[in-house]
Amino acid sequence: MCGIVGYIGHREAYPILINGLKRLEYRGYDSAGIALISEGFNVQKCKGKVADLEKIGISMVKSGTIGMGHTRWATHGEPNVVNAHPQTSHKGHFVLVHNGIIENYASIKRHLKTRNVSFTSDTDTEVLVNLIEHLYLEGDLTAELAILMALNKVEGAYGIVVACKDEPDRLFAARKGSPLVIGVGQGEYYLASDATPLVEHTQNVIYLNDEDFAVISRDRLVLRSLRNSAHKPEIQELDLSIGELDKEGFAHFMLKEIFEQPRAIQDTFRGRVLPDKSGIQLGGLHEVLQKLYTAKRIIITACGTSWHAGLVGEYFFEELARVPVEVEYSSEFRYRNPILSPDDIVLAISQSGETADTLAAIKLAKEKCATVLGICNVVGSSIARETHAGVYTHAGPEIGVASTKAFTAQVTVLIMMALMTGRNNGTLTQERYEELIAELVEIPGKLRKTLEKDGEILEIAKVFQHTKNAIYLGRGVFFPVALEGALKLKEISYIHAEGYPAAEMKHGPIALIDENMPVVVVAAKDQTLDKVVSNVQEIKARKGTVIAIVTEGDQEISRLADYTIEVPDSLPEFSVLLSVIPLQLLAYHIAVLRGCDVDQPRNLAKSVTVE
Repeated sequence: MCGIVGYIGHREAYPILINGLKRLEYRGYDSAGIALISEGFNVQKCKGKVADLEKIGISMVKSGTIGMGHTRWATHGEPNVVNAHPQTSHKGHFVLVHNGIIENYASIKRHLKTRNVSFTSDTDTEVLVNLIEHLYLEGDLTAELAILMALNKVEGAYGIVVACKDEPDRLFAARKGSPLVIGVGQGEYYLASDATPLVEHTQNVIYLNDEDFAVISRDRLVLRSLRNSAHKPEIQELDLSIGELDKEGFAHFMLKEIFEQPRAIQDTFRGRVLPDKSGIQLGGLHEVLQKLYTAKRIIITACGTSWHAGLVGEYFFEELARVPVEVEYSSEFRYRNPILSPDDIVLAISQSGETADTLAAIKLAKEKCATVLGICNVVGSSIARETHAGVYTHAGPEIGVASTKAFTAQVTVLIMMALMTGRNNGTLTQERYEELIAELVEIPGKLRKTLEKDGEILEIAKVFQHTKNAIYLGRGVFFPVALEGALKLKEISYIHAEGYPAAEMKHGPIALIDENMPVVVVAAKDQTLDKVVSNVQEIKARKGTVIAIVTEGDQEISRLADYTIEVPDSLPEFSVLLSVIPLQLLAYHIAVLRGCDVDQPRNLAKSVTVE
């Protein structure tokens, strides 16, 4: 989950590295560090964010055209200067930055201690860099061979960049389970955990595959496997612009991304909905459409917000296509022995395309001969390459750690997949199919109208900024929306919140209701609305305070609720996309009013690339 940058070329490395770390800070911000390489290593590290590193680095000698940087999300060892990366080896021959976890670090550390290798940090990364140095010195090896041998001895996940003091004109890089991208310039190369730091320097990139190992000098890149077999790098062109990585006048990336959702959804169905709205084409699924249409069962696997999108997808596939669906946390699915068959579709969802647990679930499903499809937002990501086929969302880069536009873009793809399957299966008539497609096309405009409620939602947030707990309720397809609303509040404002199916409230959570407990009810119009009215009455009878998300023109819920936020009228299938917007804005404004770091909430990171 950490962020790695590297540079080798003809320019000063420091500004490239520090700006790259700023681009990657959403991947972790417990500590940060930079190493410049010339005749030796010039290392500067600190606890805290990249801005803190810049402040203490004012007096740092910044000359050097080779270097590496790191921004950390702590796994082994608390966030402090000693545990920050880059980590330097015991005798100072190697420096290394690392994203991932070395699982067998403890046994290697015990062995190295018997060889009089000393350690200063609590990190697994220091174990790896010391193992490299130990092999290098004991075996009288080249740096390249020592790194290769060390990587063949460790277990776990890593994306690494390494430099050797004795070979100062080269960088070494490798990946297994953790992403790493190489940008190709003229007489220079850039390295990063993802493409965001590269776009201002080059549009040509190489996405390293698992067990790739790169040896990089200013004018040459050699790519081989960890077993030392060479292969030709595949250079791809980035579909990313520098403007997408700026706040563009918004106070936070999260707010910008909330307001980008009309565009993100439109871009996600653009070119996929036929011009006459008579059908949908998802080119990424072309080779597997028949398997999707004839699937006996769909298993959706994901984590966090993507799991909530999967729950929405369950409703769509079962309602529109009449295909049985199970939704699994990837972190649980990967450690079970699930019953899968070649007739099953496993659908993996991830914003980053690098979620470690979801990648492991994909590999398990492939081993059991299921057809595995992916939905992700990042071109060239691991999930896009590991699955048999899939669909990219076109949400654009999502920098805010709390996911917003990725969720609605994922839901949009799931709607399109369910519509296509339902039409092919005959569960949807052509008339109904076209009606639903026509409504999908109208959603961006309705989202813009919903976003006009921002000021009204801010006033509600002012009332509840000091609350300690909150309950979110929804029925049917709105239950996952309630879960997502509660998650957003927890993530960025640190207020305890829980989502429940509205009818389940009286099976326990109703005991929490009193005049100090706000209850957010997602009550847009659908076939369960009358039942939700009863649930709201139960809350009010116990002096609960109700904030309701309702369809414009609603009378029943609005009469009972203390606060209402209206969303435009829509078919129930699409009200999910509208109803989640007020919940995102409510969480955002409460967090800002509480003085929380909205884009970089404590203890979190954007891309969860470790278990």
